[in-house]
Amino acid sequence: MESDETKERVNDTKASPDADGTTRRGFHVGAIYAIGALITAALGAPAAAYLMLGPKARKNEDWVDFGDVTKLPANQPIEMVGRRNRSDGWKVISEKVTAWVVKSPDGSVVAFGPRCTHLGCAHHWDDNQAKFVCPCHNSFFAKTGAVLSGPAPRPLDRYNVKIEGNKLLLGGLRTNSEQSA
Repeated sequence: MESDETKERVNDTKASPDADGTTRRGFHVGAIYAIGALITAALGAPAAAYLMLGPKARKNEDWVDFGDVTKLPANQPIEMVGRRNRSDGWKVISEKVTAWVVKSPDGSVVAFGPRCTHLGCAHHWDDNQAKFVCPCHNSFFAKTGAVLSGPAPRPLDRYNVKIEGNKLLLGGLRTNSEQSA
């Protein structure tokens, strides 16, 4: 049988701290807490950034080149097509953009969106009637985009237009808030 003195020495050895005062059990508990803290920080930092920081600022408006302004006839609506790159998450999508462009005799240019302001049907220019016609519900628009008749609630939407040299550049489509009389 072991003596009480031997048992006491064994118990002292198991619980005795190292030279710096840390037990084996204390070291493992501290390591587990440190690993837990690292995992919490790794998961919590992105979540906190998502909740605290606002969304990424939108880029400035993209301008699409629609061609040479000098080739446009005066006072005659022309349907023009361009390509716009749009980023959707990780993908960059190339979209076809359509506009009805009218060049006035003084050289200023107006570009209308291709959709009727009633229900979004595609409108077209009718040379015989000298107006934009929406075939879905018989809305008629003047060359200036104003509503002449029909259920359309407002004038045609317009693109932001910029002319650099002889290039026609179209920006974002803006909604006309004016109500037709």
